[in-house]
Amino acid sequence: MEPNSTEASEPAQPRARRGRRGGGRAAKREQRAASGQARAPYITRKVDPLCLIDEEGLALIEQNAETVLEEIGIDFRDDAEALQMWRDAGADVDGERVRFPKGLCRKLIMDNAPAEFTQHARNPANSVQIGGNHLVTVPAYGPPFVRDLDGGRRYATIEDFQNFVKLAYMSPHMHHSGGTVCEPVDLPVNKRHFDMVYAHMRYSDKAFMGSVTAPERAQDSVDMAKILFGEDFIDPETGQEKTVIINLINANSPMTFDDTMLGAAKVYARNNQACVVSPFILAGAMSPVTVTGTATQILAEAMAGMAFVQLVRPGAPVVFGTFASSVSMQSGAPTFGTPEPTMVMSVCAALARRLNVPFRSGGGLCGSKVPDAQAAYEAANTMSMAALVGVNFMLHTAGWLEGGLAMGYEKFVLDADQAGMLPTLLGGVDVSDNGQAMSALREVGPGKHFLGCQHTQENFETAFYRSEIADNNSFEQWESEGSLDAAQRADVRCKSMLAAYEAPAIDPAIDEALLAFIQTRKAEFPDANY
Repeated sequence: MEPNSTEASEPAQPRARRGRRGGGRAAKREQRAASGQARAPYITRKVDPLCLIDEEGLALIEQNAETVLEEIGIDFRDDAEALQMWRDAGADVDGERVRFPKGLCRKLIMDNAPAEFTQHARNPANSVQIGGNHLVTVPAYGPPFVRDLDGGRRYATIEDFQNFVKLAYMSPHMHHSGGTVCEPVDLPVNKRHFDMVYAHMRYSDKAFMGSVTAPERAQDSVDMAKILFGEDFIDPETGQEKTVIINLINANSPMTFDDTMLGAAKVYARNNQACVVSPFILAGAMSPVTVTGTATQILAEAMAGMAFVQLVRPGAPVVFGTFASSVSMQSGAPTFGTPEPTMVMSVCAALARRLNVPFRSGGGLCGSKVPDAQAAYEAANTMSMAALVGVNFMLHTAGWLEGGLAMGYEKFVLDADQAGMLPTLLGGVDVSDNGQAMSALREVGPGKHFLGCQHTQENFETAFYRSEIADNNSFEQWESEGSLDAAQRADVRCKSMLAAYEAPAIDPAIDEALLAFIQTRKAEFPDANY
């Protein structure tokens, strides 16, 4: 799973998130921001994606990936059913190694997988369209630690998990509630998935991700979704299950799928829920050190996984995913915000378009331990390039610190603010009559200013993106309001958002049914299993 930590210590209790005095207009700005604002449920791109490779290069990588699939193969470990499905499909199965006739995986995907699909939220206004020209922003996934200015770095708890769900719900720039926004280590491993999935269902009404850490936990996620959606779980026009959950199926790179991921994929596919099939790559350690070699391996692994989902249920939604970073050849540590992973991301986005499936990658990735300049540079590089190359499902958009080991409260707010700029960037240049602004040019003429002209008066409220965090005031005003840096301003906003949070309405009967299901299922497990 991405990411993962094997460190162990007693989890610290979360500190109370007390407000910090900002004063003056800054405080009022934070209060307005905390109340949220109307936004589209996802971004629709109006510009062509950036591609850093030509047609000849893409064809070469596709040819090499087919060679990997046919001659080297992919291991499907500890899953006899999966191996038998591949035998029945015409693949060569030798032990746990599966070798695929050239073109088999591509045909299974292109003949069956949808080019785009809707993930339905319990509030239909928050349903998202995944694929095509659309971009969905999603919080970071998987950190076992959290960090804030008050308490520093500590193990995450279920209270932290709930807080990040609330922040994502309140942020107009987060389209999705996400999945394991942090790992609540204060709960038993075998039971915590109930509380995590319930938090997404109760504290938000945006789309969410399900559990994948065991097939049984995937089934619990589906069963809870059936309770949440009730009769609306089935599409009356098709008679099929609506896609209301998306989940992350990681390849165990290099070139391996394990029984945990395969089991979860089968559960979700059989229920028509979406699978993001995503090789987890640290280039140089888990793939070759070159962009072309890494992209070749990613394509082979992703095609094998997506094709398997189509064997389980033809037409089940899949997303071509990749998490690709590099490692330092000096220390072995992962690095972020560097050119090579961006090149891999661009290549894989183009390969996904040629397969006619949605693409997942990107986010506010960084290796910094705190929300400092390194975090800002690396996150901005990754996020903006992900948007430009054509990512459809941007997991890890907000909150990521320390190579994914920590979820930052202030970093979440800073990243969400940056994500708010993406609709403008991807909306393209306005060449309408208003965009041409000829009336303003005629009215003002040479040697004057545009501040008071009619066109400016008509457009000033929406003319430019206005950051909710950045301070562009005079030095004197900034000093009078507390001399706060970006992380401190984000801290103010984070606390004001949580203070202003109100849970979305839910049918009390549905909530009671969810809690009863959870209580019944938890009773089937031992009291603790750490």
